Amino acid sequence: MEFENKTIVITGAAGIFGRWIAAYFAREGARLCLSDVRMDGLEKAVSELALDPSKVLLHATELTNDASMLELVDLVKREWQAPDILINNAGIYTRFSLLEMEFSDWDRVFDVNLRAPFVLTREMAKLMIADGKKGSIVNISSGAARKMTQNGVPYCTSKTAIERLSKGFAMELAEYGIRVNVVEPGFAPGSEVSELSDDYVSNMLKNIPLGRSSGPEDAPAAIAYLCSDKAAFVTGAVLSVDGGNSIGNYKRPERG
Repeated sequence: MEFENKTIVITGAAGIFGRWIAAYFAREGARLCLSDVRMDGLEKAVSELALDPSKVLLHATELTNDASMLELVDLVKREWQAPDILINNAGIYTRFSLLEMEFSDWDRVFDVNLRAPFVLTREMAKLMIADGKKGSIVNISSGAARKMTQNGVPYCTSKTAIERLSKGFAMELAEYGIRVNVVEPGFAPGSEVSELSDDYVSNMLKNIPLGRSSGPEDAPAAIAYLCSDKAAFVTGAVLSVDGGNSIGNYKRPERG
């Protein structure tokens, strides 16, 4: 169990990817601090994943609020001194025309998808440095960082920015032995927040070269690799785990 008793902070832990990540690291023996804006969602995740309550901290974090984020940092400092790993997984996707969206809609996307990872990476890194930990930070991005989608410009732009920010942190934290990398998970239907129609899911799957959606082991295994000693010389990297979906336009051929 490579992550036995490692301390790991996961934001957006009540969502589909957050739950998969939490389940993966729990099986590896890690101690988890699960953060999400929805405490009821966190409690549901702990119950449904049968996580050991003695190895789990929960925090209802509003990622648009500095005081709430600093509360999360203080909780981690009080309980663990510093985390070994931070996974900035939380993100929001909104569908707006640039000509019609409110300024506040734009701000919320960037507050959650970019500013919150900046604040938490900086503050958790400070804890790691003070505690002498050569930690690992993984920011969750998307193939949307490289491929614009109609009515998804704020999301795509925020994901491009988080990848550049991650490389910047990778440079500045390298002297402390703290590594910062990015994972771009693939398409995964099943979100309780953004429900998708069957037709939409079917059309999306046709565009994925490997012919399926992301499963519960795919992105977490990639994250675990980047956080492990196997990736001790990897920092500033962006790893796509999307079945080839971000390579380019693809249409699955019909087989007779």
